[in-house]
Amino acid sequence: QVQLVESGGGLVQAGDSLRLSCAASGRTFSTYHMGWFRQAPGKEREFVAVIHWSGTRTYYGDSVKGRFTISRDNAKNTGYLQMNSLKPEDTAVYYCAATTSARYLYGRGVDFDSWGQGTQVTVSS
Repeated sequence: QVQLVESGGGLVQAGDSLRLSCAASGRTFSTYHMGWFRQAPGKEREFVAVIHWSGTRTYYGDSVKGRFTISRDNAKNTGYLQMNSLKPEDTAVYYCAATTSARYLYGRGVDFDSWGQGTQVTVSS
């Protein structure tokens, strides 16, 4: 497994932008597909975005498509989630996750075996 640490969360206003980072250590990050998930209070975990280990393929959840961009820099062992046009409904704890499974593209949390501790994003109206 790879160890993951998220950062970059905070309190912003609707319409603002934030960039989350996910720093990886312990194993070869460049061999892992990476994903972002989120969970709001009282709600189930929701798929946000995933990216192939090479960075050449990305998939997004419907609720963030067109507003969020997932990326990675394998030389820095870091993944990113650029969030634009934030809405109050984007408020949640955001988690990054990693897997070597080819099922990463389905965006299911059960297919990821390494998780960060999460970072809080709060969007005020």
